[in-house]
Amino acid sequence: MSRITQIGWRRVGLGLIAVVLFLGLAIRLGTDEPEIALTPGEPWEDMRQRSSAKIGPAIPGHHWFRAPKSDARLRLVDPQYGFITPLARFFTIGFDDEQIDGIRMSPQIEPLLLDDTLEIVLDLQEQWRKGGWTPIHIKDDPPFADTPQWRARLRNVNLGGTSYWQAADKYQVMMVVNRFKDVRHPTEERYLIKLHLAAPWIPQ
Repeated sequence: MSRITQIGWRRVGLGLIAVVLFLGLAIRLGTDEPEIALTPGEPWEDMRQRSSAKIGPAIPGHHWFRAPKSDARLRLVDPQYGFITPLARFFTIGFDDEQIDGIRMSPQIEPLLLDDTLEIVLDLQEQWRKGGWTPIHIKDDPPFADTPQWRARLRNVNLGGTSYWQAADKYQVMMVVNRFKDVRHPTEERYLIKLHLAAPWIPQ
């Protein structure tokens, strides 16, 4: 093989390596969604330092809340009970004297069709089940399921659904799903999911 040919192949090889590295970086950046990573009860600044989404500082001596400065997903930081939500547009984190107090959010960036709503809801429940969370108050508020009965209930604007889950004595989640009138899609059935995460506040 001539020197010129070797140089040509070397350039092709370097070019391919550059393309692979560029594509890898693009894929990583494209899937690296802004997130708020926290544990209820921890210092507010610990959450700010750990999270990739920007959020303002807590106010010393006050009980209030803040919202991320962009759409962001929630990641509960816990080796056993941790879970991750989709991106959220409505997302508030409460603080009490510079400590995480509670989280209220809607794990979506717009009202969703029923199939998409159930996909998110069932994925969250599956994460909780695998992590050792337990559904509570199941007689009145059983876990969500993709059944004709649940679909009919969710379609009823006067009913909707609620489910409660608990992680030992550490955390509690309330998940609510309701029909939502979306003026951008007036002919479609759209839904909102609401999550409240905090230390246990309702007796089991």
